[in-house]
Amino acid sequence: MFVITLSYLVGVEEIDEAMPAHREWLDAQYSDGVFLASGAQVPRKGGVILAAGLPRLELEARLSLDPFKQKNLASYEVVEFVPRAVKPGLEALQA
Repeated sequence: MFVITLSYLVGVEEIDEAMPAHREWLDAQYSDGVFLASGAQVPRKGGVILAAGLPRLELEARLSLDPFKQKNLASYEVVEFVPRAVKPGLEALQA
């Protein structure tokens, strides 16, 4: 499992202009079953994505296709971890 944090490198105005393309990219990752959750940080200085089910190199290749990355609008930090405990009902996250 991975926690990906995005940090904006530009103003929110430029982020908002690229947001439709970014959301389209996100939707493709959800359709593939890779992304589990995503959203904006509070305060709005970047975002967070939870991902699972693929090797790190493949995840990094997918991240490189994000319009935010391609337009140099955000930087990314990827943290990999193994869930040892989960809330009842989320046992699939331990697979």
